[in-house]
Amino acid sequence: MSAERYLDVPVLIVGGGPVGLSASVLLSRLGVRSVLVERHPGTSIHPKARGLNVRTLELLRVWGLEPAVREAATDLDRARDVVWAPTLLAPEVKRVPYGGDGERFELDSPTASMGCAQDKLEPMLLEAARSYGIGEVCFGHELVDLVHDADGVFATVVEAATREETRVRADWVVAADGAQSQIRSGLNIGMRGPGALFHRLGVYFRADLREVGRDRPALLYLLSPPEGAGVMAAVNLADLWLYMAPFTPEQGDRLEDFTTERCVQLVRSAIGSHALEVEILSALPWQASSAIAERFRDGRVFLAGDAAHRIPPTGGQAMNVGIQDVHNLAWKLAGHLAGWAGPRLLDTYDLERRPFAQAVMEDASLNAGGFGQRQEQFSNRGRVLGVSYDSPAVIPDGTALPQIANPVVDYLPTGRPGRRAPHLWLRRDGARISTLDLYDTSFVLLTGSTGHTWKQAATHAVQKIGAPVRCYSIGPDSDLVDPQNEWPSLYGIQPDGAVLVRPDGHVAWRTQTLTGDPGRDLVSVLRRVLS
Repeated sequence: MSAERYLDVPVLIVGGGPVGLSASVLLSRLGVRSVLVERHPGTSIHPKARGLNVRTLELLRVWGLEPAVREAATDLDRARDVVWAPTLLAPEVKRVPYGGDGERFELDSPTASMGCAQDKLEPMLLEAARSYGIGEVCFGHELVDLVHDADGVFATVVEAATREETRVRADWVVAADGAQSQIRSGLNIGMRGPGALFHRLGVYFRADLREVGRDRPALLYLLSPPEGAGVMAAVNLADLWLYMAPFTPEQGDRLEDFTTERCVQLVRSAIGSHALEVEILSALPWQASSAIAERFRDGRVFLAGDAAHRIPPTGGQAMNVGIQDVHNLAWKLAGHLAGWAGPRLLDTYDLERRPFAQAVMEDASLNAGGFGQRQEQFSNRGRVLGVSYDSPAVIPDGTALPQIANPVVDYLPTGRPGRRAPHLWLRRDGARISTLDLYDTSFVLLTGSTGHTWKQAATHAVQKIGAPVRCYSIGPDSDLVDPQNEWPSLYGIQPDGAVLVRPDGHVAWRTQTLTGDPGRDLVSVLRRVLS
């Protein structure tokens, strides 16, 4: 942080994990200055979370980070399954795909889910956040005081190395300070839900298990050694592994009792080899909890990630939901700060994200009750891609949601307002792109080959409201070419109709055909969506 004792910034981000760093990236892409403070001296040195679902990969793709993330996680390219076995070296009892048989790469999405340990992901997000030169990221800085009123947020931040205090004034705060969020506690925001479900000790270790990685690769191995059920997670499918060992503080287990020798013994028992050389790198206790904040917003403060919801790891969704939280929030903050969005738009963050987080939390809680036995635990394509929002930032068109037998597992693409806009391969200047590549920092108005009037309407709307809107026509001789002519049926419109997609990739409004005055209609729609 700057040596200045006072700092004025539009957005203060508290927490430098994947959620806080993603918020910094997003705000910078939207041209909004921010300062991120994190009390730890650097990014995570423990693998922690590792599963990136397909929706998170879609975001990383748009941010230009997908190739680097995949390159960093090449060690886990072959780790696509979940395995059940008594021990790591014992014969397998069952093997299923992580993400489920139903994930349809290139049909549902231009990308696919993957495994990338948190200690590898965070440095890439940090580098990206700093690369824009807009947002400041300050590790080794702790928030010690925060108050907010109608005039703004006033915070005190202390640098750990020098104990120097900096006073920060911000318009808004994104609290991504984790499950034990001090900001949430300070605001007296309660948590609702079952609470603690179980405890584990994450033992990060080094051992030569490259034969397992070569012959029986998997992302997770669900094991049942004599000490109790545990999960072995591949870090590089060679010599780095993470074992989630049984840990029961309610029965008297204490962290200090888990000496290096005891951790080695637990790891060897889980592997099924009591002679294997094992080096313990770290051991961190953690608690699987199921609870959700009573509200995600308090005045000028927004809760995101684990600060807003404690989602059990049974299904690997917690980090993904957090990253997607700030993806929903960032463009709304940017719009309000720029003056083209009203204050009520910010209320839709809670209205849209809390129900979704609640649904995922309930899924994960059911998974915890029958760990590894539910189809939905490792096959949640419908929940991940079928996200649908219902708020004033969405204008219904009278159509119903698709009828799906299992909405957690199965996904049916639709352009219905509120839903994530469907993926479709298109051609632009001869290059192959996805419709999802268009949704980033502005609204996108899509129309068919005969909807030329909509382009004039978009220009008029930008002049009238100031909101960023880009318009593309899709057709044989248009801006975007749809080789298979699937666009009208997939998005549910006629060639002269239009679909308005929000910066976060969700459909805000659609009209099946051209009616009335497009210029007037689009201005009215945007005013309604933007409050």
